[in-house]
Amino acid sequence: MPQQTPLAEIDPDWAWAPFEPSNERAWNDRLAAHLLRRAGFNATTEQLDDAVTRQPGDVVRDLVSQAVAASSDDVASDPLAQAMLATGNAHALAAWWLHRMLETPAPLLEKLTLFWHGHFATSAEKVTNASLMFEQNRVLRRHAPGSFAALTHEIARDPAMLIYLDSATNRKAHPNENFARELMELFCLGEGNYSERDVQELARCFTGWEVRRDTFRFNRYQHDAGRKVILGQAGEFSGEDGVDIVLAQPSCPEFIIRKLIRFFLFDEPDAPAGLIAPLARLLRESNLQIAPVVERLLGSNLFFSDHAIARRLRSPVELLIGMLHALEASTNLNMVAAGLHELGHSVYFPPNVKGWDGGRTWINTSTLLDRANLIGDVLHSDKTRFAGSDLSTLTARHHATQPDALLNWLERLLLAVPLPAAAGKVLLDTAATSPGSENDRIAKVLHTLSALPVFQLG
Repeated sequence: MPQQTPLAEIDPDWAWAPFEPSNERAWNDRLAAHLLRRAGFNATTEQLDDAVTRQPGDVVRDLVSQAVAASSDDVASDPLAQAMLATGNAHALAAWWLHRMLETPAPLLEKLTLFWHGHFATSAEKVTNASLMFEQNRVLRRHAPGSFAALTHEIARDPAMLIYLDSATNRKAHPNENFARELMELFCLGEGNYSERDVQELARCFTGWEVRRDTFRFNRYQHDAGRKVILGQAGEFSGEDGVDIVLAQPSCPEFIIRKLIRFFLFDEPDAPAGLIAPLARLLRESNLQIAPVVERLLGSNLFFSDHAIARRLRSPVELLIGMLHALEASTNLNMVAAGLHELGHSVYFPPNVKGWDGGRTWINTSTLLDRANLIGDVLHSDKTRFAGSDLSTLTARHHATQPDALLNWLERLLLAVPLPAAAGKVLLDTAATSPGSENDRIAKVLHTLSALPVFQLG
């Protein structure tokens, strides 16, 4: 499929068919790194070496099956999570989640949990109880690759969400419309697929839903049990009925597919209706199960085409965690969490109910410098270790001590597209002539690389 072909002219059958390597599009380092970057947070050298020896479809299936299996793990018993919760500080809890992203054997689960956190956005800025934010994270990861319907029902009763969207004070005498509106506009249907009357009637369904002692409680005395008319259906609907009516709308799977394509394939342009339709049908026929759709997305011709490769700007979390993971690094994640907060991507603190806009909004002249500065802080921190040691030991292990070998190794692990020749020359000169120790020179190369526009592409 030629790169110049507009998305609207791409055959959907070709787009979502399983990718099969060929002479024209070989399965190689670049495509394997692309998959592991999008389905997680970059790959280590060993992970990339392993992926290249296998068939792409097998790698995708393993990533998805790992996510499904790990979603049943309960993080409530994680000692680090409990230690962070004991502080009562959601910023400390963010460091726990970053640690999990960095160390997880199921990266796709963390990536999907991050996706749903931006989709069902809830902020600790308003929900000041860190335990409630942690409980919502448990809900998101438990259902991340599973049923969107089950996830939506649980989120509708989630105390953090009830507090964030003022649904905890929804009374039959004065229905609060916030959650009902966002359920349709931002969570399930999108603008133009409901009316103001639908919002008002749906809000009545959720009257009496409240939070007592940090748990959901249904107060039947405050519930409006009367007849309601929602999206063409009439009845004495409960909150659960209202969610089901919204989930049954034809626009629901289309809305979710559009967001998944933007998250996993490309920031822009918006996917045309013709490309969305087959996956929306798959989502509906799968009873709104997410895993089959994600497997189709990640294993598709379109995913491995030039329409998707390097067509996303890395979020700050993807940038930092991806670099740390690829370089087998550990560091002070409280410092990283604070830096990500300054960059506008602090987990547990989305900017508003729409979540993070992403795409081009991540980058401007100020944030590009701030990204590089945070990476510099991490590289030079005395808390940072690379495979338990230092950069010179890590690069020696991977036979990347000479400037050209170092640059090739970093490009293979960290970049979605080849380095421009001029930038490559600057980095080679930096690697060969920078003063200081071997560690200093490698850190200087990485810091310089991180400031380049090409480094921001996922």
